[in-house]
Amino acid sequence: MSSPPAAAASNLNLQAILDHDDPDALNLVSDSDVDIEAESSESNSTGPPNGAVTGNGNSDSSSAAGFCVECQDQAANVHCNQCSESFCEVCCAMLHRTGKRREHTLVPLGKPSGTEANPATGNPPPSSSTDSNNSESALSDDPALKVTFIQDGQDFGTWITERAKFIPLRLTLSERKFLRLLESALNVSEYTDRVDILSYGNKSRRMVTQIKDLCAILSGLLLASDYRMGQKLFEDRAFVENAEFFQDVFEIGRRHKIMNPEKMRDAYGKLMYLLQDSMIPEVQDLLQFSCVKPITTVYNFLEEGGAPELLQDPLVRFATKEIISEGKPRSKVQAETRQKEQAVEALCRKYASPELKPESIRQCLYSIGDNHSYLRTNRDPCDRMLRYLAQYFNPQRTEAPEFSLSIASGRSGARLSHDHETQYYYVNQTLTLWREIAHEMFMLWSLADQDLLAARNYYRLKDTGQGLNRVQGCPRISRAIHNILHRAQKAAGYWVGSSVVHLGDRNVPNALMFIDKYNQVASILNPIVSCLPYYKEHAKGLYQYILATFGNVETCKKLILADFFRYAFDGSGADNFFDAGSCIDGRLTSAWNWCSKVEKKPYYPVFLLSGFVGFNGEGF
Repeated sequence: MSSPPAAAASNLNLQAILDHDDPDALNLVSDSDVDIEAESSESNSTGPPNGAVTGNGNSDSSSAAGFCVECQDQAANVHCNQCSESFCEVCCAMLHRTGKRREHTLVPLGKPSGTEANPATGNPPPSSSTDSNNSESALSDDPALKVTFIQDGQDFGTWITERAKFIPLRLTLSERKFLRLLESALNVSEYTDRVDILSYGNKSRRMVTQIKDLCAILSGLLLASDYRMGQKLFEDRAFVENAEFFQDVFEIGRRHKIMNPEKMRDAYGKLMYLLQDSMIPEVQDLLQFSCVKPITTVYNFLEEGGAPELLQDPLVRFATKEIISEGKPRSKVQAETRQKEQAVEALCRKYASPELKPESIRQCLYSIGDNHSYLRTNRDPCDRMLRYLAQYFNPQRTEAPEFSLSIASGRSGARLSHDHETQYYYVNQTLTLWREIAHEMFMLWSLADQDLLAARNYYRLKDTGQGLNRVQGCPRISRAIHNILHRAQKAAGYWVGSSVVHLGDRNVPNALMFIDKYNQVASILNPIVSCLPYYKEHAKGLYQYILATFGNVETCKKLILADFFRYAFDGSGADNFFDAGSCIDGRLTSAWNWCSKVEKKPYYPVFLLSGFVGFNGEGF
């Protein structure tokens, strides 16, 4: 889905709209979206400027001797006889994962030529990846796997209609009461401790026992908080007869988490794993009821109310606009607020019906507004970091050695080797990819929900090096993320580094881990983009400290940004190139590694004095 029209839409005459004059719709500007194969090596790209060394085999010249022809920044250690090319371990495993290439014969470099690896699995990824691949192939014909994106030139109504299919509906006051009950029940539940263990007992019966225990806790809490409702629901009735109640409560928790990723950090994992187990056919037979219902979205709610055409109304643009007071006089903020309230009331009067109350329409409009707020918090930090990169750094030259972005493997913990220009484009492309993922997060979360709760998509409990984890294929997420990756590659023109996306393996065991991983991008970037403009606007004491230590504010900013762009994107964070490196997930691993070492940086006191408290999503 492409971005909404810019603030220029506000120059439309609200009074004209209220008088039923339909203004010309604005066109959206976005990259056209193209469905692609999962193999990143087949993306159509042009060569980099000035002959820079890039990945994916998109360089104008052949790769340097001894380096992987795919990513071109790591040493080749496997040669494919059929491809007549050499690859690093990660790229080889990715490119030879499926299809006819799986039958290719791989020869480890540095060993006698007569020693060949087994065809198809001569250099396999971890066994968990193989299992997830089998699951992906089994589900490959599922029509639900088709992922669609909004094309160029569509107006605001079409854009918001498509996006509303993934925007969760804001909770009502009564639903928030059930949310508190669910969180309380999950906080005392030991579901994963009792189920995700290696035991010789009957696991299905163990799952059913724990699910019924949680339902019993919910029943007791409801009875204690509202005796009449609890008595009405549970007196002389079995769990099966209250299946709809449990479905509603569990759906409320899932819906709340999507819009508020910083909430329910421990409880949400228990909830999703419980629901995942409840979808197993053997468990459903023992439970005799389903715990899962689809998440209520804005579009579905309006469709049930008979008014999906509301989203096409020009007033929706004004009724859902986020009011930002920064840099505006109070009079303008008040005028925008009145404009928004008038648009909301006009829509309520126009589309209210016996099936769709005015309060429900307000709830839908406020939910769309929550979507805009979510994007500002989670997507806009990527845009701001991209602007800082373009403002303070030039790919063709460096102002001083301390502002160079070049990194060398083995120095200062780096595991990649890039010159200044290559690292500049590597950072730019990574931030662009993160921005696209954050923009599509609601859609990705919906697909992750489907992957996790698919009845035919089984998981296996395996030791991934970080304890026992549920390793499960992610076919829907895989297709969507490869589409997003292709868009980022197309926008960049070429790609630096590897295009491997870890899903359903030891690094990203399942769709829940994928969502949790990329929800951390905002937690990493927000503290940085919050403290950089702090220096001019706040305490004089901090300003004097910066002058005494760094010379001036601009030098301090450049040093912070240069260090972040170098060592948050240096391939560090693990002792092998499967867990870190230049692959798609390894880029985020490197950023996490930089966060863990920030207290050792010379500018750390500046962070603390500007209100920094950590990278855990708090303090901004």
